Amino acid sequence: MVKRFIAYYRPHKLLFGADMAASLLISLLGMVYPVMTNRLLNDFIPNRAYRSIIIAGVCVLALYFVRMLLRYFVQYQGHMVGTYMQAQMRRELFAHLEKLPFSFFDDHETGAIMTRMTNDLFEISELAHHGPENLLTCTVMIALSFGYLCTINVWLTLIIFACVPLLAAVSIYLRKKMRDAFKERRKSNAVINAALESSITGIRVTKAYTNAAREQEKFEVGNQMYIDACAKSYNAMGRFHSSTSFITDVFNVIILIAGGLFLYKGSINFGEYSTFIVSVNLFISPVQTLIQFMEQWQNGATGFRRFIEIMDIPEEQDAPGAEDIGEVNGEVELRDVSFSYEKDGERDVLEHVSLKIDRGTKMALVGPSGGGKTTICHLIPNFYRLGENGGSILIDGKDIRNVTMDSLRRSIGIVQQDVFLFAGTIRENIAYGSLDATDEQIIDAAKKANLHDFVAGLPDGYDTEIGERGIKLSGGQKQRVSIARVFLKNPAILILDEATSALDNTTEVLIQQALDELCKGRTTLVVAHRLSTVRNADSIAVVTEGKITEFGTHSELMEKGGIYKELYELQFRNN
Repeated sequence: MVKRFIAYYRPHKLLFGADMAASLLISLLGMVYPVMTNRLLNDFIPNRAYRSIIIAGVCVLALYFVRMLLRYFVQYQGHMVGTYMQAQMRRELFAHLEKLPFSFFDDHETGAIMTRMTNDLFEISELAHHGPENLLTCTVMIALSFGYLCTINVWLTLIIFACVPLLAAVSIYLRKKMRDAFKERRKSNAVINAALESSITGIRVTKAYTNAAREQEKFEVGNQMYIDACAKSYNAMGRFHSSTSFITDVFNVIILIAGGLFLYKGSINFGEYSTFIVSVNLFISPVQTLIQFMEQWQNGATGFRRFIEIMDIPEEQDAPGAEDIGEVNGEVELRDVSFSYEKDGERDVLEHVSLKIDRGTKMALVGPSGGGKTTICHLIPNFYRLGENGGSILIDGKDIRNVTMDSLRRSIGIVQQDVFLFAGTIRENIAYGSLDATDEQIIDAAKKANLHDFVAGLPDGYDTEIGERGIKLSGGQKQRVSIARVFLKNPAILILDEATSALDNTTEVLIQQALDELCKGRTTLVVAHRLSTVRNADSIAVVTEGKITEFGTHSELMEKGGIYKELYELQFRNN
């Protein structure tokens, strides 16, 4: 883990080196005051060298001014090193998230992912700056101060240094408990963010059902978990700091007693004793800094572990030797497909499903909810991988396992019931179907989706901001934006997953007209609960409990008198 962390310094090694050099100079300049104090007490003052006293004071002041400039550089540029590293990690993490399979997002809440992207990486950046700086400067200061104190009185110095192993032992013992406690606090913070993200996203539902109290209860569960985790972490931190601070306080007691005895016996004079008391802080201060640094180390190290946990999750990978699918005609075939979302494969969502959709035809999938219709829609673009014994899905006779995912997905357009629009303008959301599209192409796609007249009537037209997830648009308007987006993409294969089920009748007519136009010349797979919308499909498959139980045209299925006829008559029976 340490090697992986150090690797992020390499692009900024020059700035990092300058930061370390400046920190080292600051430490060395810190030695000036006690050394000068020793000269004043033992030379200048006894010899009444007043001129030397003034010169020494001016020199110290000048060096302190230099130290002020160095501290500015360290605080500014040193933190920028951490910021650059944080930005690089965030960039890599975002790029990695974009390449993770759908199954990852099924198991991880958005708020928890955002915590790792923000809070954890901030703690890492703080460690990136202060970690090497503290380790370098404190180590140097401890070594130099130890050597300098030995020149004053070696035995008194060794007595002080003898307490350091005790301090190290206590620190190591308590550090593990503090590390575990901080890890739990991270997890609880992620739970709060996940609950907060869910509640804010669903605020309109909460208000509609007047369930603010319920959301408060759910939030308090995570909030209380955070309080409990903080209590454990602060308890561990309190024990750590109080114990280590007590030991450093003992240093002063030892200096007081041992130094007094040495002075009493004449082993040390008053000037040396006074200098030792002033100079011993050069030794104690870096020791205390290292102790305090342990908390920051725990925060940063815990954050980096959580960062690499996600970075080590395998990305979606094309199969070895996978090729670009090329120009797609649109023939789709499922051969003996079985699939389970669960890793152990105990419960198959699909069992031995075989279907063939000829080029340019429309097939409808109907049946009870939870039967596996949407799963089929997710498998065709290879959003979820089929197992080795899960059968195969072919596009124009090519197994989708053997073609690149990007080329496969470029040839497939999807319109779902739950439309997702990005915060931005109508133009930007339509252009998502083809990022290099011209304004004319965007407008043409909007016209085909029965959207242009609505947009033209807006004050800002296509530059109208639609808000988060398109909240400023109605359901039908959002749906038409998504259809325009697919028109612009111009795929050979089209998947319509409950595209009109949540719309009123008038809006459905407009949407259906747009969808009919969209389907022309494309291989289309339609998932629908409203059977009136699929009567004219070239073929209809009834999916029940993961199996194809009936197959045929509308008239053929009605003649069979099976599940399809029951579903159809159930929808159109007289009240």
